[in-house]
Amino acid sequence: MHIIVCVKQVPDPEIPPARFKIDSAARMVIPPVGVSPVMSVFDERAVEAACRLKDKYHARITVLTMGSGKVSDVVRQALSMGGDEGVVLQDVAFDNADSYGTAYLLSKAIQKIGQYDLILCGRQAADWDQGQVGSIIAEILSIPVVTLARDIEVVDGKLRVARVLKDGYEVVEAPMPVVVTVSSELGLPRLPRGMGIITAARKQIPVWTGQDIGANLAQAEPDGAYNEVASLVVPVREARCDIISGETTAEAAANLALKLRELKLI
Repeated sequence: MHIIVCVKQVPDPEIPPARFKIDSAARMVIPPVGVSPVMSVFDERAVEAACRLKDKYHARITVLTMGSGKVSDVVRQALSMGGDEGVVLQDVAFDNADSYGTAYLLSKAIQKIGQYDLILCGRQAADWDQGQVGSIIAEILSIPVVTLARDIEVVDGKLRVARVLKDGYEVVEAPMPVVVTVSSELGLPRLPRGMGIITAARKQIPVWTGQDIGANLAQAEPDGAYNEVASLVVPVREARCDIISGETTAEAAANLALKLRELKLI
């Protein structure tokens, strides 16, 4: 069984709000100096799901990511958790690709990797929260997709997935190959072990460009994007305090009730 896990590097969500900066003109987030990006928390669950299947069914795991800079760090993290091989997609032409462009490039890399039984993604990215890439990959590759998985197992050659609903969960089956997006309800990801960290650090991770995967780069360029960021701003939070008083406790309570009614809170 061959599992491909798609992971993404995102800004560390634990950074202090004061250090979060954006460039409104360029409509992009400015990476904070001295704070290393991390793997999306949802993608960590996807890696954990792959490792559980590896433990149970002796699967082979290939980790795939796309980005710039030290994006290979997230691949090494996944390898230290239990992954076997990793691939990085890196090309200046990939910068600022939207969800469709990202899914297209990942799909071309998956086709280059070759035979696979299962593709795992996080339910959404921890930065833009769009939750589109996994489903678009399935559409491009013409294979089934199951979203919001909380548990995955193989039964009689098919994948059986418990997927999250608003009021519980449902169990569905799908033939392989299949794309599954993994939700937080799967549980906490495992921590890398010492030997896993050492092995991951020594692993050679190939870097593929658009030419290497035979991609039509027009599919990833801003002019060919399906989504456009119209504006990007940091929300302004305003706070105001009103002191409700009265000659007596009863009068103060009555004044409070009147104020709440004025604000249509009661």
